[in-house]
Amino acid sequence: MTVFEAMSLMIGFSMLVLTIIRSKDND
Repeated sequence: MTVFEAMSLMIGFSMLVLTIIRSKDND
């Protein structure tokens, strides 16, 4: 796996976590 792929995975995962946290806060 290249560094760019690893960064893309980390960014995508962090965005997914942020979305989940925001949805929980809205409830």
